[in-house]
Amino acid sequence: MFFRKRQVYIPPGSLGFSILRHKDRAMAKASRPYQILAKPIGSICNLSCDYCYYLRKDGLYPGEKSFRMPDDVLEAYILQHIETYPDPVINFSWHGGEPTLLGLDHFRKIVELQRKHKPPEGQIINGMQTNGTLIDEDWCRFLAEEGFAVGISLDGPEGMHDSHRLTRAGNPTHKQAMQGYELLRKHGILCDILCVVHSKNVHHPAEVYRFFKQIKGSYISFLPLVEPQADRDAGVSSRTVPPDAFGAFLCAIFDEWMNRDIGRVKIQMVEEAARTALGQEHALCIFKKTCGDVPVIEHNGDFFPAITSLTRNTISGISVKPGWLI
Repeated sequence: MFFRKRQVYIPPGSLGFSILRHKDRAMAKASRPYQILAKPIGSICNLSCDYCYYLRKDGLYPGEKSFRMPDDVLEAYILQHIETYPDPVINFSWHGGEPTLLGLDHFRKIVELQRKHKPPEGQIINGMQTNGTLIDEDWCRFLAEEGFAVGISLDGPEGMHDSHRLTRAGNPTHKQAMQGYELLRKHGILCDILCVVHSKNVHHPAEVYRFFKQIKGSYISFLPLVEPQADRDAGVSSRTVPPDAFGAFLCAIFDEWMNRDIGRVKIQMVEEAARTALGQEHALCIFKKTCGDVPVIEHNGDFFPAITSLTRNTISGISVKPGWLI
């Protein structure tokens, strides 16, 4: 996919946008519903998980003093997203970094802008991905009142989680993440679990899965860690999950799910496999024929075809600026 400022070519089968148009021109709706990962705080995070490929993306913006999305860019993005979304139910996905670092007032502003630009017949649904460590009662009251869905990052029981998910000072985070998770559940907030599968937890599928069932996890995504060997042209790191072990991990969890948990727990990988069996299109981008179906908007309005495409070669992206519409 080739990007230039204010112009973009998108191949057949992707979102259906063609050119950035000025605000006084008509805007076309997307050909089908889509998801954009909005990064209103860029890669800034209060944790320093050693496997996080996004944490160092701030180096792509040397000299940047603030990674908080400016108000004018935020409003331009929200307006564009609403006006191009083809369905009356409009989904927003807020990611980071750690989006809760922006504070509640920033998210109150997001909701206000959505209400300002929402068509009368429209409905806004917000989702947020968080590490859970900053979630408190105030956050939960807001998220519950505004109907946010929340994804929380948990890598299983304490020892497995804390083997990689640490603070910048190297301290464990499982206790704080679980406190956040329990608060979200207490307030009745829909809470999905995202588990990175790495070399430390991949050999313990039953322990990982049963832990998530114990804490009443109802939707679980297992994301395999694959990272290149540092300073080498080929090979993967020691943290990378071995392919055979990952297959065995999924098979063991599938067997237990089949025997005990159909209709009670949803597992993203199982649902993706079922889509193939039923002749349905994949929902998860890594299984789709066309990559780039889940683009990213960065804190400054730069727009990219996929989260993994943010490199020095693509940093120009598209600028989503006030007065310009996708």
